[in-house]
Amino acid sequence: KDADEIELLRRAALAADRVVAAIAAGPLIGRTEADVAREVRERLLTEGHEEAHFAIVGSGPNSASPHHEASDRVIRAGEPIVLDIGGALGGYGSDITRTLWVTGGDPDRGPDERFRHLFGVLYDVQAAATNAARPGARCEDVDRVARDRIEAEGYGERFFHRTGHGIGLEGHEHPYLVAGNGEALVEGMAFSVEPGIYFEGDYGARIEDIVVCGPNGPMVLNEAPRELYVVDG
Repeated sequence: KDADEIELLRRAALAADRVVAAIAAGPLIGRTEADVAREVRERLLTEGHEEAHFAIVGSGPNSASPHHEASDRVIRAGEPIVLDIGGALGGYGSDITRTLWVTGGDPDRGPDERFRHLFGVLYDVQAAATNAARPGARCEDVDRVARDRIEAEGYGERFFHRTGHGIGLEGHEHPYLVAGNGEALVEGMAFSVEPGIYFEGDYGARIEDIVVCGPNGPMVLNEAPRELYVVDG
């Protein structure tokens, strides 16, 4: 990507950041996933996107499904939400994932210790994989950084998708950060970095940013906080 394309990707990323902030501000509890997804799509358009491509809103056990389609499940206090949204602004894609936990204003309904540990591991893994995305690094190397760290923490079987995908005029394009892809990253490539940890039937978490391979290392386009969003809902 050239400088103009990167600027369009940055604008798209920051617009998506603002949508995440608005959704996290609530209300969430008592609404269906599908209703929140509709709001996401509307807000993406309001923030300048000409297209809203997807809005994954996975609450409770649905947060453990990486490609969950928003359903009529009602969001409750004491559970996580994986929010993965994206569209196109100026023809260039946005794609961001953040993980929320809704408490209903009750501190006793906050995330349990297992979830906090899981998320802490994920936070560190996503940062390490992002830092590995430098010119000359192979796509599979970035994926391996994420996978090795998750495996070392005992969650290896809980991470079962690629670490990232390219983004630009298409929402998913080359390069793919996945095992077996020996392609080297070069300056100007843009891609997601999005490891996740999932316990089927229970809950899951994912963090995703759009990253550009800069001359001296990775440039993260998203500015939304990556920490767990513990919100009243």
